Amino acid sequence: MERAADRVREALAGGATVRRTELEALVGKPAAHGVGLWVDLVRAPPSGTWERRRADLYALAEDWVPPQSVTSEAAVEHLVRRYLGGFGPATRQDVASFTGLPVTELAPALERLGLRRFRSEGGDELLDLSRAPLPDPGTPAPVRFLPTWDATLLAHARRTGVLPEAHRPRIFHVKAPQSHPTFLVDGAVAGTWRHDRGRIELTPFGRLDAAHRRALGAEAERLAALHA
Repeated sequence: MERAADRVREALAGGATVRRTELEALVGKPAAHGVGLWVDLVRAPPSGTWERRRADLYALAEDWVPPQSVTSEAAVEHLVRRYLGGFGPATRQDVASFTGLPVTELAPALERLGLRRFRSEGGDELLDLSRAPLPDPGTPAPVRFLPTWDATLLAHARRTGVLPEAHRPRIFHVKAPQSHPTFLVDGAVAGTWRHDRGRIELTPFGRLDAAHRRALGAEAERLAALHA
């Protein structure tokens, strides 16, 4: 594989590109499948599509993404800041899940950043950026419509604050492994929806007050217009 990587580097030197078939002819099909682990490649434009992957053009990553003088410590800090900027306050385990790094590896960065610390209702420590704005606790969460298999409700992450356990069997089960389109009320799943004949039909899981029914109706009209 190292020899195959050397041949690829030589062929792509100076900003050249190769198609998938040319890459396979250069190093052989088996090596072409894994040579990207030995030499960093990118798909250069105009490249293929998901349906036409053989139209891809490959180039050396170093020609498109010049090396940066960034330390691993600075990179981890940047990643943590960006995550907390979008999703804080969050637990250490939340940060670890997003970054793919173990908590022990994140710990030094979490200490260096001088983060604010809170406690959740369950007693867990929550971390956030020192100057990050926090909404008033009484700020209402607007109604929202989520599509099938939305990342917020992925089956492997049990976010009970968004999908109460009582409703989970109605969203994920053996006959519907891809879930159902859902709508949120006060930030939590409160029912399902579907588009039919130009309208959005709602199936609430419980009683909704008049204000939420009006908000859902208005949002459903906007969603129906999007489908039109």
